[in-house]
Amino acid sequence: MLNTETIQSLIDSGEGYNVEFKVRVPSKVRELTEEICAFANADGGYLLIGVDDNGQVVDTNLENDKRSAIQGSISEISPALHCELYSVNLVNKTVWVIDVPSGKDKPYIFSGSIYVREGANSQKLRTAEEMRSFFQECNKIFFDHIPCHWFNIYMDADEQMIKDFRTEAKLSPSTPDKQIFENLELFTENGTAKNGAAMFFGKQPERKFPHATTRCVLFKGTNKVYIIDDKTFGGSLYQQYLQAMSWLESKLQVAYKIEGAGPREEIWEIPLTVFKEAIINALSHRDYYEQGASIMIEMFDDRVEISNPGGLLPVVAKDFGHKSMTRNPLIFGLFTRMHLVERVASGIPRMQEAMREANLPEPEFHTEGMFTVVFKRGISIKNDTVNDTVNDTVNSKEQKVLDIVNQYPGLNSSKIAELIGKSTSTAKRYLNSLVRLGIIEFRGAQKTGGYFKNELHE
Repeated sequence: MLNTETIQSLIDSGEGYNVEFKVRVPSKVRELTEEICAFANADGGYLLIGVDDNGQVVDTNLENDKRSAIQGSISEISPALHCELYSVNLVNKTVWVIDVPSGKDKPYIFSGSIYVREGANSQKLRTAEEMRSFFQECNKIFFDHIPCHWFNIYMDADEQMIKDFRTEAKLSPSTPDKQIFENLELFTENGTAKNGAAMFFGKQPERKFPHATTRCVLFKGTNKVYIIDDKTFGGSLYQQYLQAMSWLESKLQVAYKIEGAGPREEIWEIPLTVFKEAIINALSHRDYYEQGASIMIEMFDDRVEISNPGGLLPVVAKDFGHKSMTRNPLIFGLFTRMHLVERVASGIPRMQEAMREANLPEPEFHTEGMFTVVFKRGISIKNDTVNDTVNDTVNSKEQKVLDIVNQYPGLNSSKIAELIGKSTSTAKRYLNSLVRLGIIEFRGAQKTGGYFKNELHE
């Protein structure tokens, strides 16, 4: 039975892969049981009844008949599953807890179906074929759930990554790291960190997972004959996402639309949002059991291709673009907590809509073996709608970054982020803007270099 402090900590951390809030018992109790079945087929979790979606305790009372109905519905799960149901008093308000263990006899079935956890949501597998395919594809063991004996999160984690996660997930500064790690279910039952924890929070996880990297290649022309630039990014998965986005921004065409005295509007030849979606999808859904390939971002004169090992799971292939299922629920859940994933199965439609709004062809998807998405590049950015002459005027936030670069030349983005009190991703956005204006430049190796004033810009 969890104590009051732990329950409050779960509420403060918000809903996620292992925590679900309910204001009250739904009229159909089976809806609760579906969530319970999904938790049992994953790593277990907690259903907190009496908490709204914003984490506010609203108080609730479960009469004997409702408690009996819940227990009766849980008894319909096969094989038999024991869950604890108890109440906790928080600031004179009652929260009911359904404590669901990670089942030992997976898969658990309720009303003839298997329910699985997908990020902060539950999914139903509707047919026997889907059920077989799901567990065959995942080998009944998710790669990101396997014990990682060499990784000690308290000694080997990247401190900046933990800070970035706290910031982007909007976690309370008073919540200890240990409590957050436990709430996120980063450990196995015997206390060993999981592979997903090492890849997401480790300093150099590619030392043990050499295939867990992102390679970015720029080609001359429309085929793979002449390579102009070739970089491979390691580090935490979030760091790979930032580095890949920065690399793309440095290669894509951008123009500026300036109206009056307001801030200029950036117009990219391909909307950046589609790359954010595609890269996060690749990092979350790739097959990490496949060790012979990395995530690839390849840019040609006429297109950009982003590919990752592992085609669509058969369950998803039948309803592509509308149903989502990940091979790595822990990693997917962590990206969800950082608000880099909005809704389950919404990424494909958002990419399609963004390309249509930019008057570009919708992305192409190739789903056999390697999952590849292809974005066609725009022919040009029309100068009659934009002012593509770089304006040296920077906004106040960029000016603050520029002042730091001038005062402390050679700092990297992490140090600059600390000095301006922002996340690394936000600092990188300001830095990239100043680089594109030609005011500053990055010098040195990717891991050890830093930002300097561009001496040509006077």
